[in-house]
Amino acid sequence: MLLSDATLPTRKVPALFSDVRRQTSLLAAPLSSEDMMLQSMEDASPAKWHLAHTTWFFEEFILRKYLPEYRSPDDRFAFLFNSYYAQAGPRHVRDKRGLISRPGLQDVLSYRGHVEEAVTRLLDSGSGDAETILQLTELGCHHEMQHQELLVTDLLHGLSFNPLLPAYQQPEPVPVQDEITLRFDNFDGGLVEIGHAGTGFAYDCEEPRHKTYLNAYQLANRAVTNRDWIAFIEDGGYDHEPLWLSEGWAVRNREAWTHPLYWWKQGDEWWSFTLRGAQPVNRDAPVVHVSYYEADAFARWAGARLPTEAEWENAAAPTKIAGNFMESRAFRPLPSTSLWGDVWVWTQSPFTPYPGFRAPEGAIGEYNGKFMVSQMVLRGGSCATPAAQMRASYRTFFYPHQRWQMLGLRLAKDAGQ
Repeated sequence: MLLSDATLPTRKVPALFSDVRRQTSLLAAPLSSEDMMLQSMEDASPAKWHLAHTTWFFEEFILRKYLPEYRSPDDRFAFLFNSYYAQAGPRHVRDKRGLISRPGLQDVLSYRGHVEEAVTRLLDSGSGDAETILQLTELGCHHEMQHQELLVTDLLHGLSFNPLLPAYQQPEPVPVQDEITLRFDNFDGGLVEIGHAGTGFAYDCEEPRHKTYLNAYQLANRAVTNRDWIAFIEDGGYDHEPLWLSEGWAVRNREAWTHPLYWWKQGDEWWSFTLRGAQPVNRDAPVVHVSYYEADAFARWAGARLPTEAEWENAAAPTKIAGNFMESRAFRPLPSTSLWGDVWVWTQSPFTPYPGFRAPEGAIGEYNGKFMVSQMVLRGGSCATPAAQMRASYRTFFYPHQRWQMLGLRLAKDAGQ
């Protein structure tokens, strides 16, 4: 299963479903119909597609199987709004999602309402395989939370091509906060356990919980900041090939990287395009929109390295999940010493299966297992991540060249270094 074997509290899942669907609507509310159509690259999807795809997920995996009287408003939606589930049938090509002008936005919103009413009715009835329905509904909610993050970050990428630099969120002055002095905290090594502990929701890729050995290590008390990154730029970090992995250097040259995504120089000051429009770079906030290749080069320049995901989890598991998440509506990283929120941090760990991993059977088994190659793990969540998703075992993953998500880094060192 993609979920824990623990019995789900029946009374909580309907409320979660209602809350998540409402949150998606709130995120989409400021957007025009034209905004909803933006698809700026193959990796991104239009907001309208996110609204429809997350709805299709509940329809495909719950309603069609467990509510016999259910009828879709349009069976063609299964082709338009499937993402990558080969076992669920054929699908529209990913890089052409921005060309789906029909169905219109009102039709998509009507589709959402139709499916929400049917799911709510099914949950209230308690009919069928109630526990499986609850599990699949909770999975669908967490799936939609992932798409909430994608909705705003895909939108940011799309809006960045508009010369008017439009703001999604009301612009506000950059908050003035003191610089947080960098230090390294010590962690003992030894045999530790990582992975989902078996209570509450988790994706299949977080399991099984297993033992792994850690050497003693050090982890920075904060993420790398824009101030740190500017020093890297000014010291020629983007031009010094020995700092870079060979593959990263090739990408840096091909893409002509000289700074993080969305940055530009205006006079003597660095500026960045954000969900709040164009703003001066907040030097003491965590750097964001950097690739794994850039993060690795920076760590080498700083005389450090990226942590492994086991090191991060070992450090984070005893701490309280508190930080700058989507619910704060900041939609930008802020200075913090928390291991949680603000920016996802790259680890040096590849996204591979844990020992004993088995993908579930059927289309649901395609959720994570088929992507366990050529990607790197990130941990901790960001200012665009719903806090309800976070747990110490949660792994997200992206290709090492990707930058459009809220991606940053936290330095690590071996003990005594």
